[in-house]
Amino acid sequence: MNKYVRSFLHRGLIFSGLGPVVAGIVYLILELSHVEIKINGFDLFLAIITTYIIAFVQAGSSVFKEIETWGMAKQVLFQMTSIYVVYFVGYLINHWIPFNWIVIVIFTSIFVATFLSIWFTAYFISKKVSRKLNERLLIENGGNENE
Repeated sequence: MNKYVRSFLHRGLIFSGLGPVVAGIVYLILELSHVEIKINGFDLFLAIITTYIIAFVQAGSSVFKEIETWGMAKQVLFQMTSIYVVYFVGYLINHWIPFNWIVIVIFTSIFVATFLSIWFTAYFISKKVSRKLNERLLIENGGNENE
């Protein structure tokens, strides 16, 4: 089995259990906010399964950043697309968003903006930490890059 597929499945399995916990927290917040919720057993089961799958794919998709043979743009595109598709389908199945083109455009815009904001924030923080670590290593080596 490909090491990236194995890593995707491993990460997905480790973190997928958090999806239903998040669903439970959302329903609890809605309840505490006095939002009337009418959910039957099937809808609750569907919410648990879809949030499990969403968390599985979201955690697993972090493996795309480790495929060295892919450029950064391809890594970001694959990660963003896989997460977007699973969120979009999950939200539609659970009727958390209606199938309305205006709503879909708004959902997509918010998703892309949020994803890219988080991704670029993590990227620039990582670059800054790497630069500081390299500077510290250079100082510890007495300024000689070849040591």
